[in-house]
Amino acid sequence: MALPSEDDSMNTSIIDEVIHGLQLMPEHLQWRVLDLVRLLSGTTPSGVPERKLLRFAGIIPAEDLQIMSDAIQQGCAQVDFDEW
Repeated sequence: MALPSEDDSMNTSIIDEVIHGLQLMPEHLQWRVLDLVRLLSGTTPSGVPERKLLRFAGIIPAEDLQIMSDAIQQGCAQVDFDEW
């Protein structure tokens, strides 16, 4: 992809050029660009990138998820005033 000339830059914004470039890239390179944007803008989230967690999607059986959901629903609605 060629860089725009000065005349072209008046008609196309930097954001438009970046978006166009991203659309041409494979997804793994798009992730690298996103990481760089977050790093440069100071918005890099802490922890593990979400794409590295995708391999765990669907690993917990539905029955276990329902048990956890039920426990959360029961526990979240209660306040123990004597706890403190």
